[in-house]
Amino acid sequence: MSDIRVGVVQFAPTDSLEANLAVIRAEVASLSACDLIVLPEYSAWYRPDPMQWRDGGGGEPVDLVWALSELSSATGATFVAGSLVLEDGVLRNRVLVVSAVGVVAAYDKVHLYDAFGAKESDVIAAGDPAAPAVVIDVKGVRVGVQTCYDIRFPEVSRRLIDAGAEVLVVPADWVPGEHKVEHWETLLRARAIENLAWVVAADHAAPSGIGHSMVVDPLGVVVDRLDTVAGSFAVTISSEAVADARRTNPALEMRRYWVEPR
Repeated sequence: MSDIRVGVVQFAPTDSLEANLAVIRAEVASLSACDLIVLPEYSAWYRPDPMQWRDGGGGEPVDLVWALSELSSATGATFVAGSLVLEDGVLRNRVLVVSAVGVVAAYDKVHLYDAFGAKESDVIAAGDPAAPAVVIDVKGVRVGVQTCYDIRFPEVSRRLIDAGAEVLVVPADWVPGEHKVEHWETLLRARAIENLAWVVAADHAAPSGIGHSMVVDPLGVVVDRLDTVAGSFAVTISSEAVADARRTNPALEMRRYWVEPR
């Protein structure tokens, strides 16, 4: 069984890479001895108007990777961060997993935010739902990667669990609106309870997001959280808590249905 120290950084990214990196560096400096640090969606660059997002899909992700690699070298932490990536004229919402050696894994958002009046698919190309689940190893703890709107689809988390995940990380920009805080917390806690896994969610601070970044334990208890403003916190999570929860409630072993790509 393994323990890891997980940091969560919440801020409201802007269209200034330099300003975003300054915030990230300051928040990371306030966190001590983390093995994994989760940043929000669009951590390198963000504007509220999706029709302008192609402007942020050029060099910014490369510069974000360099900056996070340097931070990883200095801190020993693995970073998870959302970004916009423009490749061959195609824009993708991509979660990057970065260590001291650079990008070690990446996940392209499968469920685009075509809801509540938004149409992310007008500008973003969806990831392949049949692509292998992205699960990384952080000091012996298995961490599954998804992002934002994915959390409304329980089969995304379950597929990561089937691939061995004990922790689900969720970089997000959870857009403000009626009942959105209630939806956010309920969904995060539900994904933890039904999968008997840790959930680590990093959201945008206000005004672009609702904030309320949090860590939920395998029994659905919120062990730490932020409010709506920028900030960070760190908690120690253990794979032993996952094993204990799954022994007490062997629901994953009792399933009669499985997840397949549509």
